[in-house]
Amino acid sequence: MTTPAGAAGTAGPAKPWRGVHVATALPFHDDLSVDYDGFAEHVRFLAAGGCDGVTPNGSLGEYQTLTPQERARVVEVAVQAAPAGFGVMPGVAAYGALEARRWAEQAAAAGATSVLLLPPNAYRADRGAVVEHYREVARAGLPVVAYNNPIDTKVDLTPALLAELFHEGLIVGVKEFTGDVRRAYEIGELAPGLDILIGADDVLLEVGIAGAVGWIAGYPNAIPESTVELYRLATSGDPADIAKALPIYRDLHPLLRWDSKTEFVQSIKLSMDIAGRRGGTCRPPRLPLSPELAARITADTEAVLSKGYK
Repeated sequence: MTTPAGAAGTAGPAKPWRGVHVATALPFHDDLSVDYDGFAEHVRFLAAGGCDGVTPNGSLGEYQTLTPQERARVVEVAVQAAPAGFGVMPGVAAYGALEARRWAEQAAAAGATSVLLLPPNAYRADRGAVVEHYREVARAGLPVVAYNNPIDTKVDLTPALLAELFHEGLIVGVKEFTGDVRRAYEIGELAPGLDILIGADDVLLEVGIAGAVGWIAGYPNAIPESTVELYRLATSGDPADIAKALPIYRDLHPLLRWDSKTEFVQSIKLSMDIAGRRGGTCRPPRLPLSPELAARITADTEAVLSKGYK
């Protein structure tokens, strides 16, 4: 008999879904095959940069373009490359709940520490379908972090619905991507104990102040040390740290906001290239950035690097 995700996540002292988990970009060779060695090196780089874990097979990892074999191997490589105590929280999104559960089971077998789960996104699912979806995946036994992205999925995990999922023991946290920082307070009122994870880079400070205990992050792919420092300051609860965080946040915000744009994958990969990391190209249907957008992102990245952020 499997353990519900909530019980699995809270049974021990560690809560491995907390802290900075980087939604990893995935490197490809020139023929667009997956560069697994490059990905393993990137996981190690992020760990050395102070991050707490990685979230492979998210949109930033272009999971929708991967074959099932590639998707499974990405998780295995992440786990194998992760040092002791470094979390691996794969995305297990799928059109069907049964398939999502199979991906959660694959993650568990590979040694992942938690999973990130979108609601049903093949259609505008109602409350009952959403709850059953999370029940199915919770049966895999790993702690489940819900991912609320109504912009793309058209299904809104409202504070009331998140509270229902949490009180049933189906989820341990939520990646909140609406951009509405007011929700953190309502979630805290309706579901005390549900961990709020910052879902978009450009609301890091606001949601951090509101009580977030984690960040599923994009731009640490390019500048991990400075973004991790910003997260620690924003979530410490110390007013003096908030005062230190604000000028850093102002400096980084022109770059962080690209995480919320349609071109976020290409943008972060370009910033990685400029920062000396290997971002590289994307698989179709994502196309190269227009010269105008590339120039803007290049300028924003170079401005941040020129101030010593890394």
